[in-house]
Amino acid sequence: MNPQYYAQRLRDAHDSKSPIEPISNAIGADNAELAYEIQNINTQIRINKGARVVGKKIGLTSFEVQRQIGVDQPDYGVLFHDMEILNGQSISYSKLLQPKAEAEIAFILDKTLDQEDMTIVEVMKSIEFVLPAIEIPGSRIADWNIKLSDTIADNASASHYVLGSSPKLLSSIDIVHCEMKMLINGEIVSIGKGSSCLGSPLNATLWLANKMLEMGNPLRKGDIILSGALGKFADLSAGDKVEAHIEGLGSVYVAIDD
Repeated sequence: MNPQYYAQRLRDAHDSKSPIEPISNAIGADNAELAYEIQNINTQIRINKGARVVGKKIGLTSFEVQRQIGVDQPDYGVLFHDMEILNGQSISYSKLLQPKAEAEIAFILDKTLDQEDMTIVEVMKSIEFVLPAIEIPGSRIADWNIKLSDTIADNASASHYVLGSSPKLLSSIDIVHCEMKMLINGEIVSIGKGSSCLGSPLNATLWLANKMLEMGNPLRKGDIILSGALGKFADLSAGDKVEAHIEGLGSVYVAIDD
């Protein structure tokens, strides 16, 4: 199996906005090792073309989202500078591919996490501040017919993200019990709380920190970490207005232009 071939197919799908059939049909549904190799090829190509890595996203951390997708473990993807949409602003639907919306908690790191056998306390001490976030995942795989290897290879189905504008200290919020609601055009489409994300967004971040150390690319000071969905995702259409509110963190907004 040639990872370069599948990396090219995903790039072509992104550029043409024409999703492709699942690559898991060829590489296997659970071939995480090969899938991360494909992801890394496309990450390096983007970097070579001038994109700047600003953090990581953790995917498949909500048990509800795992049930929606049909997997039983998290994954991760890379955040680039040009994926950001500013809070309260908009993005054209034409720039998206099969978009969905998720409400998440974002952590901004103040320390590099490069120690073996890290603890949850070390993760907590590494967090400079916390923000509410909306992630807009998108899939280069037709009809979101994805298995674990599809979403890993496809950069954890990353597309865009929005961060709130009022940072809070971790100590000022109840990261486990804080309640989330997400609205599209004023209608509630998703509810959840911090514990919906692997029991705590901190648990998800510890998983990511250890995974990135295992991959030889530890989380760095200044990284943005999208820690994972707090509830189910919702489909997006042109003209939608999305608002996510997380208790203790405030709200974050984005519009999808026609």
